[in-house]
Amino acid sequence: MELQKRYNEFKKNHCWQYEIRLKNYNNDLKEANLTEDIVQKLTTNDFNFEYVDKTNKHKCYEISKFIERHEWLGKMPIWITHRFVARLKLNNILAGVIVLSTPNTFSYLLGKENKNIEKLISRGACVSWSPKNLASWLIMKSIKFMVKHTEFRIFTAYSDPEAKELGTIYQACNFLYLGNSFGGKLQFFDNANPKRGWFGVNGFSDRSQIIRYAKVLNIKWQKSWYKYVGAKQNYRKINWHNIPEDVALKLKAARKQHQNKCQKRQSLSKHKYVYILGKNRKETKELKKMLKVKTYPYPKERGL
Repeated sequence: MELQKRYNEFKKNHCWQYEIRLKNYNNDLKEANLTEDIVQKLTTNDFNFEYVDKTNKHKCYEISKFIERHEWLGKMPIWITHRFVARLKLNNILAGVIVLSTPNTFSYLLGKENKNIEKLISRGACVSWSPKNLASWLIMKSIKFMVKHTEFRIFTAYSDPEAKELGTIYQACNFLYLGNSFGGKLQFFDNANPKRGWFGVNGFSDRSQIIRYAKVLNIKWQKSWYKYVGAKQNYRKINWHNIPEDVALKLKAARKQHQNKCQKRQSLSKHKYVYILGKNRKETKELKKMLKVKTYPYPKERGL
């Protein structure tokens, strides 16, 4: 229930992510076999940037455990597509992580025709002894890697006022600020799976969750019940049109039953940021001209 307490009991003036850095600092130094004299002299030049492929199970597990320890939500997101890390050159220890995902809902920021070039920065964290600009360095390295090696050009991110987040790192990276009216109205908590923490209503409809309902109901899953989406048609979602009506009704009933069993709470709106980058200045300029939404000055006051 630790995740649940964070929303209700955190009253400090700094964000929860910084609170984690303070709590972890001494143990992080000890585990890395570093001293304060060493870490105070560190700069981004002392770190290597690395893309981690999903087939590298060992490093993916390492990233997952890192997020659980250093990121305020303490869990990995769904629909992960790309992982990036920063490692200290001195001893190759993991010092920072950025995780990109397919958005729960596409923003259509550059029109519906360009929805498939959007990625969500869904998780990010740095070890407590890292230089304070390592996070922004890692974000921009990750974005530039994506633009160079993939078709993605739009990178969105959220900051949660309930965690006293402002999006300071995104501001440092010159993201555009889209306002603070984003996110679902309700959050849910499953007492049977407390490690999952609070999640939005989409958490009942994601692919893995629907497949779990099928297993509980002894329904044999068929490959034709998937549909492939994304620019390269390489991401699987549920294809409800191919699922027999009687089976679909059972799955949806299980989803509704699960939702009714969960605790629920009102979820306040989140800050949203976007970074648009093309392969060159011309493409970047053309993409920014297509932006369909208004941008605003950066927020400066923490809290709700």
